[in-house]
Amino acid sequence: MTRVPLDMTQAPLRTVRPKDLAEIYANPRAEIARMVEQGAVTRLAYGYFIVTPDDQGDGWKPTIETAAAGIAAAIFGQRNMVLMGVTAARVHLAIPRAIGVAVIAAPRQHRPVKLEDGGKVRFVARDVDGLDARLETLETGQALVTTPEQTLLDLAKRPDLGDLATEAHAAVRNLAGRADWEKLTRLAHRQRARAALEQIEALR
Repeated sequence: MTRVPLDMTQAPLRTVRPKDLAEIYANPRAEIARMVEQGAVTRLAYGYFIVTPDDQGDGWKPTIETAAAGIAAAIFGQRNMVLMGVTAARVHLAIPRAIGVAVIAAPRQHRPVKLEDGGKVRFVARDVDGLDARLETLETGQALVTTPEQTLLDLAKRPDLGDLATEAHAAVRNLAGRADWEKLTRLAHRQRARAALEQIEALR
């Protein structure tokens, strides 16, 4: 079994960049390449790598939600990013099939990241502290995800974010049936999202 240093297994969502390991390896890229070859680490995108969970085998591949959360955590920190939109809907099981894009709320804009498998991570600059979010368990740890109510408002306001409008509309209908409507209404008023709330109510 390949030995993976604690700096990698204890990294946010087990995701690292070569520059994060400069203090423990003289040549981080070469060391990571060796671990990738041995199946202990998976390359997510150029410059981003994720450590295989302890309970998974060498052929493990993360979901796009796990991959996106790991990349965002490596860039911004584990508590400074939030899975939102269609990605949050996936976590809440409101979109049943796998999708090829992930949407992350972050404190500042960042260029999209193209994943090794062809998917894409898109970042949206938002006040992450102002979002209604909670910790959800992913394959490599916990990440902040917008609540079903916040996800509903976000999808209603920007259904095309991620270029998956059909899936976004279906997710709104799915989540509307199990949302806390008192909480949703309060959240809509606080965030001045009355128009989005009316769209959701029409699908209730």
